[in-house]
Amino acid sequence: MTPSRLVSHAKDSGLSAIALTDHDSISGVAEAVEEGKKTGVEVIPAVELSAISDTETHILGYFIDINNRELQKALEYAKQVRYEREVETCRKLNELGFDITMEEVEAEAETDILCRAHFAKVMVKKGYAPSVKEAFEQYLNVGKSAYSKKQALTDIQAVELINNAGGIAFLAHLHLTKKPLPELKEFLIKLKNAGLAGVEGYYTDYTPQMERDYQSLAEESGLILSGGTDFHGAFKPHIAIGRGYGNLEIPYVILEKMKEYRQSRNSDFAFRSQRKDLV
Repeated sequence: MTPSRLVSHAKDSGLSAIALTDHDSISGVAEAVEEGKKTGVEVIPAVELSAISDTETHILGYFIDINNRELQKALEYAKQVRYEREVETCRKLNELGFDITMEEVEAEAETDILCRAHFAKVMVKKGYAPSVKEAFEQYLNVGKSAYSKKQALTDIQAVELINNAGGIAFLAHLHLTKKPLPELKEFLIKLKNAGLAGVEGYYTDYTPQMERDYQSLAEESGLILSGGTDFHGAFKPHIAIGRGYGNLEIPYVILEKMKEYRQSRNSDFAFRSQRKDLV
């Protein structure tokens, strides 16, 4: 689905605002923003950075400056590392007996960014897995036999990169860290000290208990909330944009609080910079 079509789909689905958060890529953001101006959908420039610490994490960056040179250079490097990671995944699948080539995987990608979902789609097409979900659960998820943990950034580097590009950083899908709540809280404090603004408090795959737990953790840690459905079009056809499995609701006030946080942080930064100049 093209960025323009995605925005049109959001409009048709009754959404007032969306963020395009491609993995390690901002190539579609400008097109999405322009389409948003035409259709009346507020499009937030954003990205989802893959990172590693003691586990794989995804760091969401909202309100980023897509022309920031540091961000662009980091994404070019991430693209290179991502390709190396997918080559390793392909090798592991071959060793498991699956006849899959990088050419087949690349043919599934609509952009120059490859991801595990493209492998999953090839596996389904060739009868190696009954569904994309099963391909991930059996072979491609963290810790599974074809998983490669190679990443370009640490979680702290990802947070700092987003902040340096004028954005605000959020830890995505907290349940995938596999951390118990006390350990997760320590992890959040570590990232907050590096500049993390908040956590993904609303998400398609959260249970009601997870949602309560993560939102409470955010409040205890002085972090704000974001929300997302993780809409992936044909890769996750069971997930509806803005609605998840049909019962997810992300109130617009969440976006308003994100804007307030960014404005407050930028004002504080400008004040401290002015004081430094006076000294």
